[in-house]
Amino acid sequence: MLIITTMIFGLSFLSLYVLRILAFRIGLLDTPSTRKLHQGAIPLVGGLSLYVCLLVYLLLLSHSMDATAVVYLISISVLTFIGALDDKFDVSYKLRFFIQIALAVVMISSVDVALVYIGDIFALGDVELGIFGYPLTILAVVGAINAFNMVDGIDGLLGGISVVTFGALGYLFMNAGITELAAICLVIITSLIPYILMNLGIIGKQRKVFMGDAGSMLIGFTVVWLLIKASQPGFEPVMRPVTALWIIALPLMDMAAIMIRRIKRGDSPFKPDREHLHHICQRAGLNPFQTLLAICTVAASMVGFGIIGENMAIPEWIMFGLFIATFGAYYLSLAYVWRILTFIRRLFNKEELPTQSEA
Repeated sequence: MLIITTMIFGLSFLSLYVLRILAFRIGLLDTPSTRKLHQGAIPLVGGLSLYVCLLVYLLLLSHSMDATAVVYLISISVLTFIGALDDKFDVSYKLRFFIQIALAVVMISSVDVALVYIGDIFALGDVELGIFGYPLTILAVVGAINAFNMVDGIDGLLGGISVVTFGALGYLFMNAGITELAAICLVIITSLIPYILMNLGIIGKQRKVFMGDAGSMLIGFTVVWLLIKASQPGFEPVMRPVTALWIIALPLMDMAAIMIRRIKRGDSPFKPDREHLHHICQRAGLNPFQTLLAICTVAASMVGFGIIGENMAIPEWIMFGLFIATFGAYYLSLAYVWRILTFIRRLFNKEELPTQSEA
């Protein structure tokens, strides 16, 4: 794996440089707007680079290209293509949802990658989903893809949260001896490191790149695919289903909280805005790096708690109850964030923050 990860690391850097040049030629660029406050046109090639690395690993370096891997590879190929089209032409969200649902159906019907069991989350015994597992799987696929898409709002955030998520999955797979799936997690993390370095401008702001929808959809789909394989009895489960919620807790909670707030306002839950956690952190006075560090720390803490609960065999209904309570606290904190921050400022005799409308 040392040789393989070294090759993937080099391939990631090389593909980013080559794809960056290509992006300028074909116009695959992210330009500033009212919602996008960066400077200059930035190539949207992080996801394409990640796809290239996964493609090379699965076709040339992996030793387990079975039917499941083939379906996965076809699925991420379609998602990457649609995501790249969306980055270039702004594809309708309805078409994106249709493609995501169709891929979820293919995933279920062809290789039985589906949710069939959610454990003892209600303290009433193990719950088998039966036919309800199919719509729930589709919901999980669409939800995970869009949760990771929504979290991609500031430099380094999607990469950082993805590293946390795949790091946790890799640990669980390796701990259970499922080395092939652990290797995929390691390959993804290795592929993301050069992207993060370029995305943050660490190796030169003139070489900056963004992930793009191609990358966020690929990452979200891969996460839910691995979570199903890690938690469902039809495969080689390495964790209980409730732990999967904690592995993607922050992206999931942020997406759910945002959609609830939009619906309460009478807006479409898919209408873009600037009310994500990273936007709120920045309006509260944190700079981009502090925001990145704070959110990744919260995400890692939630993931860590989930893994501790798994390792200590804390009852599933307790872990699920704590997850719901955490989401409730998270939602209320965001709903009343300006009152909370104003109270804290007054407590420490600081200047009051601007209101949400003023910000």
